[in-house]
This record gives sequence, structure tokens and C-alpha cells, in this order.
Amino acid sequence: LCCECGQAHPLLDNHLYNFQDEVDDELICHICLQPLLQPMDTPCGHTYCFKCLENFMQEYSFCPMDRKKLSFQQCHKSSLLVRNLLDKLLVLCPFKAECQQSMQRCELEAHLQNRCPGFKKYKSELQRKKNPISRGKEDPPARGETNMPKDPEVPSGGSSLVAESSGAAVVSLGTAEPGLVNPAFEETEEGESLVQKTSLVAETTTIEIQREDPEEELGMRIVGGKDTPLGNIVVQEVLQDSVIAADGRIAPGDHILEVNGVNISSVTHCQAVSFLRHPGPVLHLMVLQEKGFSNKTAQQDSTPANREVIHVTLVKRDRSEPLGIKLIRKTDEAGIFILDLLEGGLAAKNGKLSRNDRVLSINGQDLRQGTPEAAAQIIQTTESRVNFVILRQPGVQLGEPVEDGSTSNSSSNSSNGGSPVHHRRRPDQNHYRRKSNYQKKTVAIKKEPKESLGITIGGGRDNKNKLPIYVTSVQPIGCLFRDGRIKRGDVLLSINGIDLTHLNYYEAVSALKSNAASHSVTLKALEILSLNSPEPSLDIREQGFSWSPLWITWLGLPSYLHFCQDVVLSKGNLESWGFSIVGGFEESKGNQPFFIKTIVPGTPAFRDRKLKCGDEIVAVNGVPAIGMSNSELIPMLKEQRNRVTLTVVSWPGSLV
Repeated sequence: LCCECGQAHPLLDNHLYNFQDEVDDELICHICLQPLLQPMDTPCGHTYCFKCLENFMQEYSFCPMDRKKLSFQQCHKSSLLVRNLLDKLLVLCPFKAECQQSMQRCELEAHLQNRCPGFKKYKSELQRKKNPISRGKEDPPARGETNMPKDPEVPSGGSSLVAESSGAAVVSLGTAEPGLVNPAFEETEEGESLVQKTSLVAETTTIEIQREDPEEELGMRIVGGKDTPLGNIVVQEVLQDSVIAADGRIAPGDHILEVNGVNISSVTHCQAVSFLRHPGPVLHLMVLQEKGFSNKTAQQDSTPANREVIHVTLVKRDRSEPLGIKLIRKTDEAGIFILDLLEGGLAAKNGKLSRNDRVLSINGQDLRQGTPEAAAQIIQTTESRVNFVILRQPGVQLGEPVEDGSTSNSSSNSSNGGSPVHHRRRPDQNHYRRKSNYQKKTVAIKKEPKESLGITIGGGRDNKNKLPIYVTSVQPIGCLFRDGRIKRGDVLLSINGIDLTHLNYYEAVSALKSNAASHSVTLKALEILSLNSPEPSLDIREQGFSWSPLWITWLGLPSYLHFCQDVVLSKGNLESWGFSIVGGFEESKGNQPFFIKTIVPGTPAFRDRKLKCGDEIVAVNGVPAIGMSNSELIPMLKEQRNRVTLTVVSWPGSLV
């Protein structure tokens, strides 16, 4: 039964309520024909439940009532007045036999959790029926006895690198280790079962994109790369009326793993852009797509005979040290599997665990039917030695052999979040660092009054991303081309003493034109320097695009050019915020910004639609995040029970 409405329904469907009185037809969703839940208004004046409309728009591109053209991005939350009216509708407690109370719809969840004798009885019965994961089906083992897997022990076969399954997987965002804990998952105090507590469903899918014009841009923005804390490549936005939008299968938040068979999960941002901009009539993309939370229980155990059992021991320096492992459940196979080993983490340095290894037990506790959350709890409570028994498919190897941890950056203890990749990344020296990666320049030139500057600009504080003014091209007809010091991509700070940094696009155009009429012009600009060697193919390919700077370029801007905005999220007591973060202070890398890596479908962060993958978190409830570690910021986010204010900077992803 759902812990919010007390009734049985699919996890991703709307809650069900027993309304005391007949509800006015104006408050009914014309898709599900039930009173509106999380109402969303369309531009054509109709209102539907959030989930109903979202599901409908995945198949159709018109309004269900008048069939006018419509996209989900055009819709917005109904007014607070409408939402309050709906929340005040009277409902009956679903446990009629033990409880005859009625209350406002918004009060039902608290009633079930704190006051309802029927729901309390249901939870008690459920608790009695289920067995703890660490015990067998019969009597509990005697003290000191462990339920070890029955599979025969086979000596370690080294550290083969195993390909990640391309089938559906359940990605755990629920581990509570520092560096892996995510605000997308939040434990409750109600003692829910570990199986009942949901994991995040994600599917690895191969998508074929057809292009009539091989040179046509795909129409999506991407963020991430191995030279940033995000690690892998994430879709930030899909542009309307683009090739990707017309295909309809790729959405913001998808992780791009391969392009035309080339693994891009461990390449730099510039390299990923180059791969995705490569022309061609057909493009094959392998993507990891998050589908929301699922409480599907593990399936029956089945152990193929052609696998080997390996024992691995990891030694923590203290109880709080993270192992650097991301664990998953799969929908088509019982048990827990290793999705990723975090670069620089304890497990990666050890070198004996591999991706796609199945975890049979940890410290003697049988996890063949377990969950990632159960495994995380065992790891957290272990003081020092963590003993794994894992099952591995022999003989499958990808990429380069693993380097011994003793020869790599042994001081690095990465908490940069996991990446669903196909081979282990080598330690890399080009980690993203927030440094002053720019140089100021003042350009004073003499010119004829009628001679134009000869530049085009983009950005402006009226832009969706509130960007500073930057140069998009230097034309060969103006005085700036002749001078040669102003280049494409330069951020313009002022012209003849007039500040351009706070102007919108049209104000900046006007200021540049009016000052270009004088005999002398003094421009102050900022040139962004690349941390990485330039990618030669990028400039060639960009000629076919409406040019704009790469996402990674914006990360080098000084803070006074950042436009910060507050995003306020609200949630119920049993909900999670619905996003995960990477970055933060580390001894080996210093201060790194915090970035939003994933936004989980169906959660408060997803419904609010203001946060995007790649957004930088500057502060939480007014408290600056600079200098905090990952393990400091995450508990701070989890402490906010129903409301949190995030101060973020949002830079547009690179267009491909």
C-alpha cells in the first residue's frame, strides 16, 4: 500500500483517494476523470494532473481537450489558490474498518503515519511477514553464525573488467556513504522495509537517430566530461523542433555513454562535443535513462554456472571513509551489482572489484536477494574491514587493464559521483579546478566615425541563462578585425567606460552602436583561457552552428559575472528532494563547485522544472557552499524536511 494515500496503485501513477462529497467538475482532470493532483495549466486554458499530462505528452503533442499543438515545457503549475482548494477537499480514511475519520486531502499522509490505527496495524502485519535480509527463511542463525552463499568457492581470477548489462537496471541513489549519498534518496523514520524503500529505475538503451541533412545539428545541450566533477556526459536540454525532439526518445538528464560505438563516458567535455557534432546521416547513441523510483522486489535467484566466486577485502581507515562504489539492482536478475567504481576511491585503488560484479555477501550477510540500501547500511556500520564475496563472469574484458592502486594517485579520495561507464578510468591529472582561468584586456583603437566595430554579440541579462555579453563573431569589415585583439568568445565588460555586464541584449547593442560613432573606442574584455588543449575539430565543425561558447568555458568566469538565482523546493515528509550532487572540497583537489548531476523523474526537483543538470549550487538556505565537502553538504540538505532554498548558477550546456 502507498504510504501517502494508503491505497494500492502503481508507483508512478497518481494517488487514490475516497472523497467524502462529490467534487465540482471544474476540479476534475479530464484525462483520469479524478480530482486534480499537482494541477498543471496549459497555454490553451485547460488543467490536468501533472502525471496524467506528463504521460500523455510522452505519446502525443497536442492538448487532450482541444487538440491544439502543445509541449509539456509550455505548461506550468496552477495557481496557489487552485492548489489550496484541491488540498482542502475532504477525504475518508481508506482503513474504514479501524478508522472512520475524514480530513482534508493534504492531511491524509500525516494522519496515516501518525494517528491511523488501521495503517499502524497494516505496517505491523507487514513487518511480521517479512524476514530481515541478513537472515534465512527459517530460524535466525545462532550468534556468530553467518549465512554464506552456497556457491562453491573459486580462487580469485584477477580483476577482469566486465561489461555493464545493457538491460534495465535499478540505480541506487540510496547509499549513505559520504561521496555517494544523494538528496534524491532520504531514509524515513517509520521503519519501512529495505525492499519497500525504492531504488531508482534506469535503463540503458541504444537509440538510432536519422538525419536527412548529415550536417544538421542534433538540437540538444550537454554538460559534464571527465575534466569536470560531473564525470560523464549528461543531456541538459533538448531544443524544440530539433532532430532529437522530433525523435522523442532522449530527454534532459539522460547520460550519453556511447556515440557510434565509441565509449565517451571517460572523455573530456570538448572531446564529447566533437564526437556528437560529427556529421552523418545516422547516429547511434547508447544512453542511460532514469525512469523514476520503483519498489519492485527482487526476483528469484539464478546463478549461472559459468561464473566464479571471488573474495575481496577493503580496509577503511575510519568508519566514515567511503568505498567509492555505486550499486544497482537489475529488473531482470536478482541481487546487487556494481555499476561504477569512483575514480580515486578505496575500491578503485584496490583494483580487485569490477563493474558488473554481483555482490553475494558483505561481512557474512547474505545479499543474494538484497538491495543496494541494505548493502550500504552494512558498509556504513563497519568500522574497518569490509569483506565482499562477489560473483563474476570470467573472460570478458574491456578497455585497458587496471592500474595498481599503489602506483596511481593514492592520496586522491574522489567523491565525484558515479559514472555508468564501460571500462575503468585511469587516474587523470586534469580534474576540474575553480581557478581564475581568464585574462583581462583593454583595447583602445582609433577609427573613422562611420567605421563599424564589426562584431556580433550574444548573451545579455534578459537571456534565459542571464549570460554576460560575449562576442559571437568578428567580421572582416570592421576596425576590431583590423586590430586583432578582440576574439570570438571574449566577454565584453565595458565600452568607453559604460558597464556592459548588467545590460540586456538590446541595451548592449545600443551602447555599442552609439559609442562606435566616436573617433576612439576603448573596450575592456575578458578572454577565457582553456584548461585543456584546444580540440582542432571543434572550430571546423562549429562553422555550421549558431556559435556559442562551450559549457565548460563558462565555468572559468569570475564570480562577479555569475547570475545567481534562488530555487525554492517543497516536499512531503516521505519524499526525497529528487536530485544528486557531485563536487565539493577534497584535500587532493581543493575547492570544487557543487554541481547537480541527476534529477529524478517524479520528484519535487523534477516537478519544479527550475533546476537543470549541470547547475552549480552556490548556497543552501543562504549558507555558502564554498569550502564544504560532499559529506558536509548532503546532511545539510537532508536536514531540510519540507522546504529548501537553493542558490544556483545555471550555465547553458554546449550545443550539439
